[in-house]
Amino acid sequence: MRKLIVNARAALAAAAVALLAQGCGPFWVNPWITVQESQLNWVEIHYYNTDRDPPKRIAVYINGAGHVELRKGTSDRVSNDFSKSIAGIDWKDYRTQRKMADPKHVQDIFQDLVNAGVLDRDKWGKKSKKKKFDRFIAVKANISNQTYSEPDNIFEVDPDLAELLLDVIREFDDPTL
Repeated sequence: MRKLIVNARAALAAAAVALLAQGCGPFWVNPWITVQESQLNWVEIHYYNTDRDPPKRIAVYINGAGHVELRKGTSDRVSNDFSKSIAGIDWKDYRTQRKMADPKHVQDIFQDLVNAGVLDRDKWGKKSKKKKFDRFIAVKANISNQTYSEPDNIFEVDPDLAELLLDVIREFDDPTL
């Protein structure tokens, strides 16, 4: 009986090592995935131009079905749905626009973001030495069941990804809004 238990433990340990060696470990997530078309995929991008007072804010939410919501203004409501600063002079400076995009095009946008490293958690936390940035951009995402949410300024961490995110905002930003 003892030999059977030892053999079972050895087999279980060998299986665990084999799974970890294949990259199926519980703490390892592959950030370089092929994005599948899904209505459950979404990306939310927040951009602030902080060299103005009050800062100009733009937020874009895109989901896999092609629904795009663009919010602009100087109000806190652009970036915080639960803002309570109703006494502020900027409270009414809030505009929103909803659009539809082709789901295939949205899938291409998501794939470009993945290819640029939006899900790569290894680079986060490595900030630039520059003290002050006049622009702030942050992203939250759920792409192919891999989530990402980081409040750090992406201009500090990955300027190339920040510019790509800014390009996505520009694509859906309507200057007449």
